[in-house]
Amino acid sequence: MKKALLLVSVLFISVVTTACINNFAVQELNNKAKEFMDAGDYQAAIERLKSSIDLDGSVFETRYNLAVAYTKAEDYANAAAAYSEAAKLNPDFADTYYSLAVCQENLAKDIISGDIKAAADGTFEKREIEEKTSDDEANQDFELSDSDKGAVVSAINSAIGNYEKYLEKNTQAADRKDVEEKIDELKELSQKYETDGDVHS
Repeated sequence: MKKALLLVSVLFISVVTTACINNFAVQELNNKAKEFMDAGDYQAAIERLKSSIDLDGSVFETRYNLAVAYTKAEDYANAAAAYSEAAKLNPDFADTYYSLAVCQENLAKDIISGDIKAAADGTFEKREIEEKTSDDEANQDFELSDSDKGAVVSAINSAIGNYEKYLEKNTQAADRKDVEEKIDELKELSQKYETDGDVHS
């Protein structure tokens, strides 16, 4: 299943001057994380940003950049959690909600495709699937568990809510029509997984 793409570019945000004692260390860790991001080493960027948050968890840019790094690494569950934390620190930054919605949508699509599975405790893990000769064969006869279906519906409904919040915060959004169409598409997908007890992807 095709992953949702960011309609707006995911930007690494520079840390602005804050009144924290560890400001210099936070900026240095963020700058180093940006170097790793530019080089495609997302895991190293993630570790630097986590260290920066350990020094000062109140810096919006660090939380947002951590979410960006997780997004680039295609770790959508952790990206969504990081975007949610960033939104708490700066609830008026519309792009956070858009990026959060994209991650939630991609998380749902990873579950539907069988790439990951939902555990009863709300965590996610890679699913081991016997290798086949094509993607179609690999997913043939794959059935989602009730936990998976519940996680899909939850992720899709959260994505819908965050796309709506993006439009609410960004009243002049140039991509309004596209986002509204995406919301309608996701409502149909959510309904499918809420009503179909035997869904195959």
